[in-house]
Amino acid sequence: MSTENLPHSPEQPSRKPRVAVVFGGRSSEHGISMVTAGAVLKAIDRSKYDVLPIGITREGRWVLTADEPERMAITDRRLPAVEELAESADGGVVLPVDPASREVVYSEPGAVPKALGEVDVVFPVLHGPYGEDGTLQGLLELSGVPYVGAGVLASAVGQDKEYMKRIFTSYGLKVGPYVVIRPREWERDESAARKKIIDFAGEHGWPLFVKPARAGSSIGITKVDDLSGLDEAIAAAQAHDPKILIEAAVRGREIECGVLEFEDGPRASVPAEIPAPDTHAYYDFEAKYIDSTPGIVPAPLTEEQTDEVRELAVQAFEAVSCEGLVRADFFLTEDGEFVINEVNTLPGFTPISMYPQMWQASGVSYPELIDRLVQAALRRPTGLR
Repeated sequence: MSTENLPHSPEQPSRKPRVAVVFGGRSSEHGISMVTAGAVLKAIDRSKYDVLPIGITREGRWVLTADEPERMAITDRRLPAVEELAESADGGVVLPVDPASREVVYSEPGAVPKALGEVDVVFPVLHGPYGEDGTLQGLLELSGVPYVGAGVLASAVGQDKEYMKRIFTSYGLKVGPYVVIRPREWERDESAARKKIIDFAGEHGWPLFVKPARAGSSIGITKVDDLSGLDEAIAAAQAHDPKILIEAAVRGREIECGVLEFEDGPRASVPAEIPAPDTHAYYDFEAKYIDSTPGIVPAPLTEEQTDEVRELAVQAFEAVSCEGLVRADFFLTEDGEFVINEVNTLPGFTPISMYPQMWQASGVSYPELIDRLVQAALRRPTGLR
């Protein structure tokens, strides 16, 4: 049968992909997530993408926020908060739970829910638990919505420093000495748990670094020079995570390397070096975000060392099954050996952060970096892959 004379429906005009930038969250890194989101919103190509900013308050409420990235900056050493940009004190945003629909709905008490249109991809810029750790990624998988960055497993492993190190070791990547204290150990026998740490110090020496096992941005970390500072350091770490990690000091230069997913697979950036800050005991939260201690890009390494750390960064990316991006952090010891400290599946992402700086030095601008991440997410299916 010929269809030549049948009426044709007018073609729907093609629309730009819609990107929901999700930020804030319930973790102690709420404010840093806001700073990252501001940078992403400012740089994303509005001629190529429609953008929907969605904030998550510290209590976990999803809200529609003003698209005003200039209000998402650190001001007078103070971090921003989602509540300051929320369009309503009572309204909330609901993502779809039906994989057949990607419609986002906004509702307020006593009002008819309002459809905000479909979302094609989510750009989660949440740091820490309840966002970077696989929880949000699991929600998006259930909803069938593509998203930027690592999947559920890689996000969870990238957040939990214990299991990250276990996986690195199984893949032949060298890690520094560490010991873990789980909450049950502490609750069952506090003195035995403390003795475990003291015995570790006796074997590896002071100083030790006491950390929350599942936090980032150097929040809750204490450098402990002797036994007198141990209890305070433990309490500081447990304020952010009941599971804590204790690491022996690895003496060496701090070297970082970015990995980005291209069409043909992951590639590593030029590496950077984090020099020891003059005014801080180590590269802590204030040195990173408040005082903005500058890194050295590219790192002053030999050609062989540069090639080696780039190869190790890609190996770390593959070991934890990452997607999209990762920043791999290493120590280069006095013996010339690279020891991997950790990976960040959502590293600091402001223009002054080391990850964008390393890619800028590698020929990928900040706007192009965002575009490549969104395109990689759009290419990737949700579900098992």
